Amino acid sequence: MQDDFLGDDPKRIWQNQPIEGSTMTLEKIRQKARELHLKTRRELYGSTATPVIVIGISGWGVVLTHDLALRLVFAFAIAWALAGQYFLHRGMWPATLPGDAGLSTGLEFYRREIKRQRYLFGRALQWSFGPAVLSIGAWIVAIVMIGNRKNLNPSVNMIPFFTLLVIWLAAVFVLRMRQQRELQREIDELNAIERANT
Repeated sequence: MQDDFLGDDPKRIWQNQPIEGSTMTLEKIRQKARELHLKTRRELYGSTATPVIVIGISGWGVVLTHDLALRLVFAFAIAWALAGQYFLHRGMWPATLPGDAGLSTGLEFYRREIKRQRYLFGRALQWSFGPAVLSIGAWIVAIVMIGNRKNLNPSVNMIPFFTLLVIWLAAVFVLRMRQQRELQREIDELNAIERANT
């Protein structure tokens, strides 16, 4: 008998194990919905930091630069950041789940929270990340223009900054992709719960 066990492929044994049904209870659904609700609120509060930084950087750029085109770019970044706050937060403050809600209400609330999260992530790149990249790009152009006027080569001194900028851009996209995968996993889990309970 021991020889038979050793001859079997562990991968096949693992794959042939019986699958358990969903053990999601109403309380677990409420808890997951509350957690997602709080995560959405934290994301919305956290999204206000980027425009404040953009307004500070761009405002400083408007004051210090004398080139009209760069001033217009900085002013556009400020306007974009302010408009982005409106469009990013519009309709995103969800109501709380009632304590006596049933399973279907809890699932609907949970689904709405997931949709809010996906919508928030999709809009954050456009309305929060976009103005930040624009203002940083305008500062890079301003520094290069100043260096060219004074016959300096600022690009050599800016290599550490460019390296950090590339790492930051990559990290933002990697984190957003990971969050999108997590939300898709939540949606798949929610669909499995609904199929199991119908």
